[in-house]
Amino acid sequence: MPPLAERLRPQTLDNYIGQKHLVGEKSILRQMIESGNIASFILWGPPGVGKTTLAKIIANKLDRPFYTLSAVTSGVKDVREVIEKAKQSRFFSQGGNPILFIDEIHRFSKSQQDSLLGAVENGTVTLIGATTENPSFEVITPLLSRCQVYVLKSLEKEDLMELAQRAIVSDSELKKREIVFDETESLIRYSGGDARKLLNILELVVSAEPVGVVHFTNEIVTERLQQNPMAYDKDGEMHYDIISAFIKSIRGSDPDGAIYWLARMVAGGEDPKFIARRLVISAAEDIGLANPNALLLANACFDALHKIGWPEGRIILAQTTVYLAASAKSNSAYLAIDEALALVERTGNLPVPLHLRNSPTKLMKDLNYGKNYKYSHDFPNNFVAQQFLPDEIKDISIWKVQENQAEKKLGEWLRLLWKGRY
Repeated sequence: MPPLAERLRPQTLDNYIGQKHLVGEKSILRQMIESGNIASFILWGPPGVGKTTLAKIIANKLDRPFYTLSAVTSGVKDVREVIEKAKQSRFFSQGGNPILFIDEIHRFSKSQQDSLLGAVENGTVTLIGATTENPSFEVITPLLSRCQVYVLKSLEKEDLMELAQRAIVSDSELKKREIVFDETESLIRYSGGDARKLLNILELVVSAEPVGVVHFTNEIVTERLQQNPMAYDKDGEMHYDIISAFIKSIRGSDPDGAIYWLARMVAGGEDPKFIARRLVISAAEDIGLANPNALLLANACFDALHKIGWPEGRIILAQTTVYLAASAKSNSAYLAIDEALALVERTGNLPVPLHLRNSPTKLMKDLNYGKNYKYSHDFPNNFVAQQFLPDEIKDISIWKVQENQAEKKLGEWLRLLWKGRY
């Protein structure tokens, strides 16, 4: 018998749970599907949020040839064979271009993605890709430019509970049992916004109670998962729990903890590029201006992985991890951009002061665009005090100097220039 997640896979948009921003009433993707005018697009989101299901719903909805490839098992030869089949099927199809669905498209190499370009560009196929990784990093630019990217979100608590309730009343096997949700905190927490994981846990707990009423409590769910740790998606744990421990160890300046969690990810088969990207983010978010070299090293680590590959790449990851964990820490830049974004949200589109505006035409110059702007390099220390913020917020302070040696030096220099402003 297929697993519960497969038995409950919805066949129509009306039965599809979550992603209301994409498939709710009058949403752009729903309108595209219902009209039958499908353009190439990529679905980006975490595991178990409905990417493959959405593709299958499209296959059921549209009267078009539908081809599926998995990037895990397919090569360039398979891509070319499918494209050739699509060319032939176009002559017998009246409903539009054949659709090619590629699961885990981020695992396709550059050459595999290159082999798709011509067919997507000339309309031989309409591409639907699914990925758990940022397409900006994993999909080649020419292919990405020909596809719209739609972001799918982890399922909310309400979505997960709706799915659980639907399972116990509609699945032929679960309907045979009396199932009561006394507590749901652990069920939701271990699901992690993943529909497949929730249904796996649900099936596990029910199967562990051969007779009588099945009561879902926090204690029972936790106990069953500890007894059978493979019952829910290990990749989900690797992606969320362990990467969280890894980043927090770096942030907490503990090289031992950081290198341990790195080893857990390496041993578990985590994608090295995923780890490297998180190191780049950590270098900017947690170390920042306290040690600007951290970002340079993290970025070099990401580039070196592409050149060196595996398994030697683990050494590069280890060096960068230890360096970042041992570095002084500052999140002043991270706080500054968030404060600036909040300020923009509160104050709206404030006008640019006239002296800062560009003045490429005579009319703009006549309107005083750029008038009275002072070119900093014409003054001692390449600095002259002038206003750079809109009038309404000209005296506000956004970036705050933190207590580390590097930023103290920056702060001292800025205070000297701005006479105490920083």
